[in-house]
Amino acid sequence: MKYLVRSIKYFFYLILILALVIFALVTFKVVDGDISTMFVNGYDSLWQIACIALVFSLCYPRFGFTTRRAYIKGATEEIAPAVKSVMENHGYELETSEGEDMTFRKRSPAARLLKMWEDRITFTRTATGYNVEGLTRELARLVSAIEGRFDSVE
Repeated sequence: MKYLVRSIKYFFYLILILALVIFALVTFKVVDGDISTMFVNGYDSLWQIACIALVFSLCYPRFGFTTRRAYIKGATEEIAPAVKSVMENHGYELETSEGEDMTFRKRSPAARLLKMWEDRITFTRTATGYNVEGLTRELARLVSAIEGRFDSVE
């Protein structure tokens, strides 16, 4: 279900960006305001563009969101405060903490808007540390920072 919701959000996000670009081009008189002359296939181009946006939006959640492992040694009581500290330093705040699992959200409303409210980072405790789920580009930074924090302690 998350996959479908993310795809729908991304589809509308792509269409909005495209509409803003076309609006800017028409406003600055780079292209004619008539759709039949603006695109090679005229009005038929609109559904073709929508189909292309649909394909991209269906593929994006597969590559844009992932789960990575953060290998951290120690008891939860020892490592959870450091994980929270790293997350706060990267602009996140603790949303929920259930047992050994935690979820974080971006602190800034503007950052949340730019990420289409898909900014949640979920930490699920495992025997070797945490499984971290969220945006792929964010996880690379966060997991590296967390593991680096614990590598420097040892």
